[in-house]
Amino acid sequence: MKADLHSYLKGGRDTLLWKLDGLSEYDIRRPLTRTATNLLGLVKHSAAMEVLYFGVVFGRPFEEELPYVGDGAEINADMWATADETREEIVALYRRAIAHADATIETLALDEVGRVPWWGDTAVTLHHVLVHVIAETQRHAGHADIVRELIDGTVGLLSENDNLHPADESWWLDYRQRVEQAALDASKRGN
Repeated sequence: MKADLHSYLKGGRDTLLWKLDGLSEYDIRRPLTRTATNLLGLVKHSAAMEVLYFGVVFGRPFEEELPYVGDGAEINADMWATADETREEIVALYRRAIAHADATIETLALDEVGRVPWWGDTAVTLHHVLVHVIAETQRHAGHADIVRELIDGTVGLLSENDNLHPADESWWLDYRQRVEQAALDASKRGN
């Protein structure tokens, strides 16, 4: 069971990192929603979550302090990259956080208990934390998929497996128009 859970976590991580490939510094940082969701910020945030949930919760400190999380950190500082923080630094941090998390996952049993201070010092098992972080990582991979599609139209699970219906551009244009027409027709009916 641990191997299955770990596999889903790894898949979400891979998807999240793939969304940065081939984009400019501006495109990986630019906010594309009202709440400023951006690709590099999702990676930075995910690094923090790996450190917190698989490090702090189980008393396995990470090798470095993350100044953008915890008491005194600016609100949402983990959700965007400053101009001084490079893509390479954030991706490398995420990879170090992943290695630290993987060591925790490989070392501890699924029923190992840790404590989540930001949940009111709640006791949780590694199993619970794994499910929580998988859900969060996959959620952010979904965010990244939409943001990436807004940037350049690239979509899908991974570069070698987009996980979409195999269709050409004209099919997708027709499909989008059908969905748009259905929305317009439904709006004419009222609530």
